[in-house]
Amino acid sequence: MAQSTSPDAGTLSRPSSHWTGWGQWLALITMTVDHLTRYVLPGDWDLSWAGSSIGRIAFPLFAAMVAWHGLFNTRNPLRYSRRILVIGLVAQLPYMMMPRASDAFILNVCFTLATGLALGTLVRQGWQHYQQQTLGLPWLFAGAAVGVTVWYLLGFWVEYGHNGLLLIPLLMFAMHALSQAESHFQARLWAGLAAFPVLWIAGQMNASDMAKSFTVGTCLIVLMLAAGAAQRIPPVSLVMPRRLWLAWYPGHFALIALWVLLIGQLA
Repeated sequence: MAQSTSPDAGTLSRPSSHWTGWGQWLALITMTVDHLTRYVLPGDWDLSWAGSSIGRIAFPLFAAMVAWHGLFNTRNPLRYSRRILVIGLVAQLPYMMMPRASDAFILNVCFTLATGLALGTLVRQGWQHYQQQTLGLPWLFAGAAVGVTVWYLLGFWVEYGHNGLLLIPLLMFAMHALSQAESHFQARLWAGLAAFPVLWIAGQMNASDMAKSFTVGTCLIVLMLAAGAAQRIPPVSLVMPRRLWLAWYPGHFALIALWVLLIGQLA
């Protein structure tokens, strides 16, 4: 999703973000494969394996890029969250036209990503203010109570549910710990423990073992990038056009919705 970068974003040392250029292409391709096999291609082709493998890369990869930019590159993470929300609002109508097993109202994944980033950012900012003694402990607890309430209530209405909303805050926590860890054993041990909740939540987001392995594997690779492997990733040879990146999610749903309508009229 779109982001604005600043050379002085926060006080963290900024690892290389070259991997996100590759991640954009991979996220769009895997998401599109997932949606084509789910909504467009005939069911008798038996391509459900693609959605349970390739398709399970997309969400954790989108979440990882949002967490990465929100932590290291974005001047204003909450404004970045609002931009993702705008994409979600544009995409919601065609998203609601997708054929589903249930008629329950669900907000698309952009709402999950935007809310996850906002929650992760507010937790981080609240803790920083508490450490700087500009925020009292009662206010910190009050903010935490509001955040937990929003997470619980909204988790019933967004794609990937409660676990999906937790993924970005946990990724931000783990990425911070891994990228800033010093070389001594205690710091590395703490950084490794910080990564565990991400992998646990990722393992809860799917039912089949194949889907779990692809989701957890994607998160594990991203955490390795945060631990230092990102410095070895070269720049992407073909940079994704910004307009394509912003328009693909709502645009591909609009095309799929049009296809579903046409097939329904011809049937």
